[in-house]
Amino acid sequence: MTRTINDNGAWCWFQDERALTDPGTGTLVVGSVAAPEGPGGEARAGTIELAVVDLATGGSVVVPLHERLEADDHDAPALWRRRDGRWLAVYAKHKTDDLTRWRISDTDDPRGPWGPERTYDWSERTGGAGVTYANLHELDGRLYCFARAVNDDQCALVSDDDGETWAYAGKLFTRPKVGYVNGYTRYASRPGSPDRIDVVTTDHHPRDFDNSIYHGYLADGALRRSDGSVLDPDPLHGEGLSQEGLTTVVAAGSVHGGVPVTHCWTTDVRRAADGTVAMVVTARHDTPDDPADAFERFRDVTDHRFLYARLAPGGEWEVHHLALAGPGLLPHEQDYTGLAAIDPEDLDSLYVSTPVDPRDGAGLAHHEIFHGRTADGGATWAWTAVTEDSAVDNLRPIVAPGDPENRPLLWFRGEMTASQHYRCEVVLHGA
Repeated sequence: MTRTINDNGAWCWFQDERALTDPGTGTLVVGSVAAPEGPGGEARAGTIELAVVDLATGGSVVVPLHERLEADDHDAPALWRRRDGRWLAVYAKHKTDDLTRWRISDTDDPRGPWGPERTYDWSERTGGAGVTYANLHELDGRLYCFARAVNDDQCALVSDDDGETWAYAGKLFTRPKVGYVNGYTRYASRPGSPDRIDVVTTDHHPRDFDNSIYHGYLADGALRRSDGSVLDPDPLHGEGLSQEGLTTVVAAGSVHGGVPVTHCWTTDVRRAADGTVAMVVTARHDTPDDPADAFERFRDVTDHRFLYARLAPGGEWEVHHLALAGPGLLPHEQDYTGLAAIDPEDLDSLYVSTPVDPRDGAGLAHHEIFHGRTADGGATWAWTAVTEDSAVDNLRPIVAPGDPENRPLLWFRGEMTASQHYRCEVVLHGA
């Protein structure tokens, strides 16, 4: 069964967690941003919202956190469950101001009320160039909020009071900027084991640079490569080092599934209880010539691939072709795809959004959701359709963490023409 839990919403994929479950109350919380094309129109456009779902009854309510902040899916909130049971939501505009914003619920009920919005102003460090994203992870008893900020590099704020107040920690990486911004980074950590944060990142934006994918992790006071060797003995206390010094997982131009892949992008990453790390990477297979007409360049990237990479403790990265991801989702963003999500408690299980059926390679009228399962570490996959014959696209799935016994599957469906313009609804499947 699939049901709508918010009739107007979407999210980007570089903030986490975008959805969380509370096993104690059976509550699911999902953050998203409303668009002008959806219900509510301009009066609701850009509102940062939470869909709060009672998983036992199926009832849901939509809670606005900030009305009409900015109509852009990059502004979706990151969520955190505090030690006192209250909820923290952190969000930022898409590089159009220098504020990281946050609110904390008054009680353990995410339906509200919520305390006032507070802000951290980055402008002294960014020079007014803006900040984007929020990613909340605990490390050694401190809560970190990773954002793209100074020089458009990955930076972090730190809190020693569970998100009540924030201070600047430093830059995680630094390098000369190429094109729009620097690396696109995803993070993974596990509740109950706050001694490590895994990091996967690119060089720059894939339209500006032929990206590789790099992995490392923060632990024992250092930024480490996949094998545990130290890249930066004192991370987040200054300018940081280049991400090129981390372990290369997928090199630009390397061959996977019998074809070379280029312009890689981070899609999802999770770490299992036994220490195994898995990620999904999106990459181009066809990279056309660079004509004068930029639109032609964007439009002609028609063959994206999903790759699955896995690292067992003490082992080496193994990378496998996962599925075809089809053409670029938007005409002006040649590297956007429907994306994929790994089950946070079962790295052998994941979901992809694609207009190409992974069972037989048949083209589909819209992006559909498929469930994949592997029994050999990702070398081969068995596929099951979650959606079929849809009238609209089904995009950007999430498997919500928080309750190991109940991991709801979410996505949004509808028509999307830009990160700022979409008529999509957030749906919950099977819970």
